[in-house]
Amino acid sequence: MPRDIPLGNGKLLVAFDSHYQIRDLYWPHVGQENHALGHAFRMGVWSDGQLRWLDDPGWERKLRYQPETMVSEVKLVHQNLGLEIKASDVVDFHEDLLVRRFEVTNLEENKKEVRLFFHQDFHIAGSELGDTAYYEPERRAVIHYKDAHWFLVNGAVLISDDDPEPSWPPSQDTAAGFQVGVHEWSCGLKEVHNLQGTWRDAEEGELSGNAIAHGPVDSTISFSLHIPAKKTRTMYYWLAAASNFDDLATTNRLVRQRGPQSYLDRASAFWNLWLTRKLPDLKDLPQAISDQYKTSLLVIRTQIDNGGAIIAANDSDISSYINDTYSYLWPRDGALVANALNQAGYLDLPRAFFEFCAKVLTNKGYLLHKYNPNGTLASSWHPWYRRGKKELPIQEDESALVLWALWRHFQKFGDVYFIMPFYRNLICPIADFLMEYRDPKSGLPLPSYGLWEERRGVLAWTAAAVWGGLMAGANFAEAFGEGPRAEEYRQVAQEIKKGVENLIWQPDLGRFAKMVFQEADHTWEVDSTIDASISGLWHFGMYLPDDPKIIATMQSIRERLWVKTPVGGIARYENDGYHQVSQDIGNVPGNPWFISTLWVAEWLAKTAQSEEDLAASEELLEWVTLHALPSGILAEQLHPYTGEPLSVSPLTWSHAAYVAAVLEYLKARKRLA
Repeated sequence: MPRDIPLGNGKLLVAFDSHYQIRDLYWPHVGQENHALGHAFRMGVWSDGQLRWLDDPGWERKLRYQPETMVSEVKLVHQNLGLEIKASDVVDFHEDLLVRRFEVTNLEENKKEVRLFFHQDFHIAGSELGDTAYYEPERRAVIHYKDAHWFLVNGAVLISDDDPEPSWPPSQDTAAGFQVGVHEWSCGLKEVHNLQGTWRDAEEGELSGNAIAHGPVDSTISFSLHIPAKKTRTMYYWLAAASNFDDLATTNRLVRQRGPQSYLDRASAFWNLWLTRKLPDLKDLPQAISDQYKTSLLVIRTQIDNGGAIIAANDSDISSYINDTYSYLWPRDGALVANALNQAGYLDLPRAFFEFCAKVLTNKGYLLHKYNPNGTLASSWHPWYRRGKKELPIQEDESALVLWALWRHFQKFGDVYFIMPFYRNLICPIADFLMEYRDPKSGLPLPSYGLWEERRGVLAWTAAAVWGGLMAGANFAEAFGEGPRAEEYRQVAQEIKKGVENLIWQPDLGRFAKMVFQEADHTWEVDSTIDASISGLWHFGMYLPDDPKIIATMQSIRERLWVKTPVGGIARYENDGYHQVSQDIGNVPGNPWFISTLWVAEWLAKTAQSEEDLAASEELLEWVTLHALPSGILAEQLHPYTGEPLSVSPLTWSHAAYVAAVLEYLKARKRLA
């Protein structure tokens, strides 16, 4: 199930599904640890003797972000309950704190008591073993903890003259007008002895008051609202994270003192400031494209850890398909996301990414498959040993694109003192590796795994990325006064391009091939599959976008990879088996991917010679907005017949590709004007 609303601050990431349930909760790193593991944190509403959880089909739901900020805007209506709820959620930009506001409106002609139930299904540090949940009476809150992971849930009701007398007097350090503290609670066991959890207690409208449980545990809390006919009452819920009890208690006290609304207000203002101070002139864009551009920037921010790891995706549901997640830094994805942020004017997040890469770079000058958010090496399926000998389990483009992105960063900002320490410990080691890791006869890079992680060989994409990395290394060497080193890098880059001309360009097809690979007898074999990633040949600068060979290749991509269903979009390559839905390859060469569609949109903008040419790029940008979730979230790929999101959602790379394509479109409009 997609994650329709992710909210985060670089340490705490909370993701809601389409039913408005928390499904993933990461802390203290974005992507590590997941304390929910996809288990639903249910929310239920009780009125007139009936409880309806938010996954009940009777709810009408609208999940959005508020314009130009990272605050949710949710509307829930249940006609049978006679209730409407307007909700807002935010993760504070400074505190590790989720704050939620609920405005509950009684749509009927009689007064109602409404009880809101919040269920917490923690699997702390990725496991339910050894957890503890307990009611803390001094703070009138429920706390879950294990080791150095502590979580507190609490809430407050905005007091009205129509409300009955509070069951306890307000604390002296509580903001005026609030009754703070959970009204009912229950802590109990789950997933053992056929127990489903405390959320089942709520279905009677009341909670047991059990004060503590340990092992595989969950908790449920509730708040009562007395709402006159046609009136609205407001309550807040908050969830704080800390490494110990004292810090947790401090955060809870700050919310009581300042009032929970202050956190919604300040976070809304902060994220609006973060976004709008870097926006280009979007006034001539269709509103949907402009809105998607802004949303994509904010969504990208939610997927980046403050330590520099740009995470591919944080949708844990994918684990049921691949027995793993996307909650890792792939250096390639990170470099392309960092580049999009750089071109959009953002400096600090890409800087942290480059610092991360410098720390994890091997002493041989290459980056490995992927990394955990804390900088440790992540899981991999690339072997170190194959066909009787050792081989490097790398995707060489991942190292090369870090250099390519770093040079574009320096071109944009000219931050000499930031770049200076990288020259010897990042730039030269990677460039030297790229120069040496080559086939001496063809000039091409030695085989490595491709960007789709399925094949080992020499992909057009990888050769282009290595060319781009070496040219970036040459530019840096020249800038730092090492002319001979710069010339050496450039010479090798030209030899790689010559190898591409000799082996990957296919004169009989009139276009470039996907890849070449060597058989055991060292003869070269060609995989001529049409693949959207061949776009790398112009994307990283080896060829101009309007080179006749590129034009012919891109036309083949547009014609052969367009999905010929009402959904449309560009597939990755012909007969793409990942999450494959159809064997009708002629009409559905693969599922449509956002990134492959956006590469075509970007190329159309780069090569446009008239407003009519540019309109084709705009059509693809609008296609993306039509196939995003209503909240603006972009998945990895779509079902070719229904348009429903497939695989992970959101995919950070999809949003970065949208930002890059819109910026290229704006450049083209300015150029044509």
